[in-house]
Amino acid sequence: MTGFDLTELLAERGGERYALHTRHLNHQLPRMLHTIGFDKVYERAEGAYFWDADGQDYLDMLAGFGVMGLGRHHPVVRQALHDVLDAQLADLTRFDCQPLPGLLAEKLLSHTPHLDRVFFSNSGTEAVETALKFARYATGRPRILYCTHAFHGLTTGSLSVNGEDGFRDGFAPLLPDTAVELGDLAALERELKRGDVAGFVVEPIQGKGVHPAPPGFLRAAQELLHRHKALLIADEVQTGLGRTGDFFAYQHEDGVEPDLVCVAKALSGGYVPVGATLGKDWIFKKVYSSMDRVLVHSASFGANAQAMAAGLAVLSVLEDEKLVAGARHTGELLRSRLAELIPRYELLHDVRGRGLMIGIEFGRPKSLGLRSRWTMLQTARKGLFAQMVVVPLLQRHRILTQVSGDHLEVIKLIPPLIIGEREVDRFVEAFTAVMDDAHGGGGLMWDFGRTLVKQAVANR
Repeated sequence: MTGFDLTELLAERGGERYALHTRHLNHQLPRMLHTIGFDKVYERAEGAYFWDADGQDYLDMLAGFGVMGLGRHHPVVRQALHDVLDAQLADLTRFDCQPLPGLLAEKLLSHTPHLDRVFFSNSGTEAVETALKFARYATGRPRILYCTHAFHGLTTGSLSVNGEDGFRDGFAPLLPDTAVELGDLAALERELKRGDVAGFVVEPIQGKGVHPAPPGFLRAAQELLHRHKALLIADEVQTGLGRTGDFFAYQHEDGVEPDLVCVAKALSGGYVPVGATLGKDWIFKKVYSSMDRVLVHSASFGANAQAMAAGLAVLSVLEDEKLVAGARHTGELLRSRLAELIPRYELLHDVRGRGLMIGIEFGRPKSLGLRSRWTMLQTARKGLFAQMVVVPLLQRHRILTQVSGDHLEVIKLIPPLIIGEREVDRFVEAFTAVMDDAHGGGGLMWDFGRTLVKQAVANR
């Protein structure tokens, strides 16, 4: 029998996964995973859990960097994709108007009624690229303001508004955009007075380090921008769709109505890449000002039927299972229980965030023994202690987390919105055990720290 058999292919070659990546893809990925002990082989996944070949479960507190907002393989999303494939729609003809994009746009806009239109693309970085282009064209101005430490994507336009030098280095020249500190209204106004600013792109909660915008900042920034005829662009790629306990994170602050909003990640249901840029009617009508400009901004796979079906299913699940309110409740429970540990551990300095987007920050201890170990790590490379916590959480407690950014002593928790008290208990118990180990001298943990130091020195 001839033909393609995916099950057979995976059975025959699945064991070569790390070797194949080493030979044909980013060779540093398997090297990094081997170094920190993350080179696991997961056999299957469902909801907020993975399972390995031995049947052991792993709690996912990372959610694919926020993509898996509903957890993995949600049955409603799976069924929607089966249905759309079985329907054999005449998709992507480019010269018709299919119903699914209009229905998804209508549903998205119902959650932000001051906006009018949607452009569908394929990812978060494309959603940001769309917003940058639309802001420049609609205002006739060239410059975008962004925040230090921001992350808006890695394609050239979004990289130009990326606040981390580690991502930007070596890719110049970029677009002539300018960074200001999150919360610094004086710096924002200073740049706006130059008269060439098209807009200000901002994450309501910065993913790098999990830093919420200061209270009142977004509202005040909006007023400044509109006074200077510039646009407010909210990057909700990670924070949107219920992550922070409201549908959009900017909605935590009364009176904030961005001119453009970027979403992606969780809208996919974890299956089909999708991005969306929501905006005001007048902006879209400027960009698409005539029939000659009908394709002036487009995406070959944008608004494809599978992505639209997944998005509609995701929004239905968020509503039917009341996951936005659930994220608010469960997030507050998790954050409060972790905050209660701060007086107990001198290495634990802060727990912050909103909903199920939480940052756990570590800092310099007071006691001499711990301080000397902390200094050893900081001298080699800032961020190693947070990595020392992430590794035993996975290896000893089977919980997947991440360090929140390069050279940051912050762990970010962005679990699926479906988690509940059982997962909160499991994480807090595991985190407490790891911190007990670190503060008690923790031979194994600090031995691993010395291994990380050697690796950091070797990489210089």
